[in-house]
Amino acid sequence: MQSVNECFNIVCGDCLKFIKSQETKTEKFKNKNRMIKSFLIPVCFWIFKKASKKKPLILGLSGGQGIGKTTISSIITLILKKYFKLNIFKISIDDFYKTRKERFFLSKKVHPLLMVRGVPGTHDTNNMYNFFKKTKSKNFKNLKLPKFDKAIDDRCKKSSWYTIKKRPNVIIFEGWCVGARAQKNSMLKKSINFLEKTNDQNLIWRKFVNNQLKTKYKIIFKKLDALIYLKAKNFSLLQKWRIKQEKKLWFTSANNKKLKIMNKGEVINFMQTYQRITQNMFKDAPKYASIILNLNSNHQIKTINYRK
Repeated sequence: MQSVNECFNIVCGDCLKFIKSQETKTEKFKNKNRMIKSFLIPVCFWIFKKASKKKPLILGLSGGQGIGKTTISSIITLILKKYFKLNIFKISIDDFYKTRKERFFLSKKVHPLLMVRGVPGTHDTNNMYNFFKKTKSKNFKNLKLPKFDKAIDDRCKKSSWYTIKKRPNVIIFEGWCVGARAQKNSMLKKSINFLEKTNDQNLIWRKFVNNQLKTKYKIIFKKLDALIYLKAKNFSLLQKWRIKQEKKLWFTSANNKKLKIMNKGEVINFMQTYQRITQNMFKDAPKYASIILNLNSNHQIKTINYRK
């Protein structure tokens, strides 16, 4: 307990400063100290014990849209850097989205819904695989990795990409479907929302997405050394939080007229493409995730479970 208190005293100021940068006038974080001290610092001690100086620990961090993956992974990164003195590289699976042009061709070739970024099949899997492979290789060299701008729904210019100059101790790979597993084909037959019922009557889209999880994504997710899963109570809560997230994007980017920011209806429609995998993860991810952070309806971490 003494080391947790010591860590808290050292990182508290920086953590609270970061949290404040994520708040708006109407949206404030509650129980900040408890979140840091009771949950995130102990998680960081767990990560530190797993980390190796020889090869990076590849840590998946997963949870539904709007749940707070970026905020939590950023605080974990900050603690691991400041107190544990580890070299951390954090990236989102979102940064590996295919370009708008690539998704346009995919939508023409396979199914129109694949124009919508998000589901397995809309990421550059070769780039993800090579990233994990190169970071583990003996002859590590500088790496350039893509960065995606959701506000314009396209990949950033190469001048803005991530550069890794030194092999990290820990790689935090966060994303809504990180660690997701495929369903049985028989489970795909029944539509779970209006989008599937009207836009995917022949099951082409959902079969394509599920097959991606069975093949390319399965190979990539097997490279994860551990998985942290953020669990919400239900999908409707995620919708509520994701709408707030989009409002925040509008608030912070109000002067840029080129931004592709969604209204409430568009967010709900957009999230229907995520619903099947998200709900399947509610059920399955706690069975195989290393750490489960359970969030309550007030968007706060309520409990934590460590799997042996």
